[in-house]
Amino acid sequence: MEHKDYFQKVFDVTCMIPEERVTNYGAIADFLALGSARMVGWALNKCSLSEIKVPAHRVLNRKGELSGRNAFPTPTLMQERLEAEGIEVVDNTVINFKDLFWHPENILKNG
Repeated sequence: MEHKDYFQKVFDVTCMIPEERVTNYGAIADFLALGSARMVGWALNKCSLSEIKVPAHRVLNRKGELSGRNAFPTPTLMQERLEAEGIEVVDNTVINFKDLFWHPENILKNG
C-alpha cells in the first residue's frame, strides 16, 4: 500500500470523530488493521500537507495526553482546538478521557 492510500484512510477515519469527542492512535490503527499507533501518528503529522481539514486535535495517546501537540503550528493549538469544542485539558491531558472516548468501530454500529 502506498503512503498516500494509508494517509487517506487515516484522514478519513479521523474526519469521522464527532466534535466534543476524542480517540487515540491505537483505536484508529486497530480499526484500519493496517499498522501501529505510531504509523497513525506519523500519518496525522503529515495531514497539514493535505487539502482537507483533518481534526487531528481529537486524536490523543492511549493515556489521553496531547502527545501530538508539537506537530501543530504552535504547541498550544491542539489544546485550544479541544477547549473550543468544550473539552477540558489540564497539564496536556484531556479530563474525562474515558467518557469522551470514541472508537471508530462506532461507525459500523451506528451507520
